[in-house]
Amino acid sequence: MSTAPTALAAPPRARGAAPAPPARRGRARGRRSYDEVPRWQIWVPLGLYLLFTLIPFYWMLLFALRPAGSTSLVPWPVTFEHFDKVWTERSFATFFQNSMLVGAATLVMTTGVALAGGYALARFDFRIKKVFLLGLLCSQFIPGALMLVPLFEIFRSLQMINSLGSVVIAETVFQLPLSLILISTFIKNVPYALEEAAWVDGCGRFRAFCAVVLPLLRPGLIAVGSFAFVHSWNHFLFALMFLSEQDKQTIPVGLNTLIGADSVDLGALAAGGVIAAVPVVIVFAFIQRWLITGFSAGAVKG
Repeated sequence: MSTAPTALAAPPRARGAAPAPPARRGRARGRRSYDEVPRWQIWVPLGLYLLFTLIPFYWMLLFALRPAGSTSLVPWPVTFEHFDKVWTERSFATFFQNSMLVGAATLVMTTGVALAGGYALARFDFRIKKVFLLGLLCSQFIPGALMLVPLFEIFRSLQMINSLGSVVIAETVFQLPLSLILISTFIKNVPYALEEAAWVDGCGRFRAFCAVVLPLLRPGLIAVGSFAFVHSWNHFLFALMFLSEQDKQTIPVGLNTLIGADSVDLGALAAGGVIAAVPVVIVFAFIQRWLITGFSAGAVKG
C-alpha cells in the first residue's frame, strides 16, 4: 500500500531565538517605492525654470542682433551695428575698462583683508569676538544707500571724488562683512594640527599659513573673490554717486545713459546689456567647480 509523501521537518529552533522573518514578496513589476520620484517630476520643473531664465536672455540677444526696426522673432539677418554703436559712439570701451579695474581691485582687496581678518577670527580668541561677529551679521541688514552720505563726505575730504579708488574702497567695505564670515568658516575647517606640525618642523606662523593653510583655502577664496568681483561689476549706486566724469564711469552707469527722457534705443541698450553680461558668464563658467566645492566646504564642519 502506497503512502503519501511527507513534508521535510523544519530544523528545531534554539530556545530563546527570535522567529525567522517572513519571506518578502517580490515587488510587482512597474511599481515604484515610496522614496523614488518619477523623472517627469524633476525634469518638468527644471525645464520650466530654465525656460523662465533663458527667455529674457534670448530677448536681449534678439534686440541686440537684429536690425533696427525689425519685428522678427529670429535674429536674421544678424547685424552687429548696435554693438559697434555702443562700443565706439557711447564710450563703452572706456566703461568696460573702468569696470574691469574696479572689479579686479575690489577682488584683490576684499580677498586679502578677509583672509587676514578671517584667520584672526578662526584661530584667536578675544573678549569682543562674539560682539564683533554679531556686528558683522547686523551690518548685512544695512542698505548700501544709507552709506552714501558718510562715504561721500569722507571721499570729498580726501579729494577722492571722481576717482575709481573711491568706488573700490566703497565696494570693499560693502563686501567685507560676509567675506570675513565665510573665510573664517573655511579656515576653521582646516585642522589646526596641520599648522602645529609645520611649527614643529621649524616654520613660523606666517610661513606655515602660506605653506599649509592657504593651498587648502583655494575653493573658498575663489568663491569669495568671484562674488566680490561680480557685485562690484554690477553695482550701480556707488559708481553713480562718486563718479561724475564720463571717462571714469562704469558699465552700469553707462547703461543708464542709454535710457533717454523721451525714447529708448532698445537695440543699443540690449547690446550694452550683452557686453555687461559676458564677463560675468565667463567668470562663472570657469569657476563653477571651485565655487561649488568652496561653499560645500564652508557649509559643514570638517
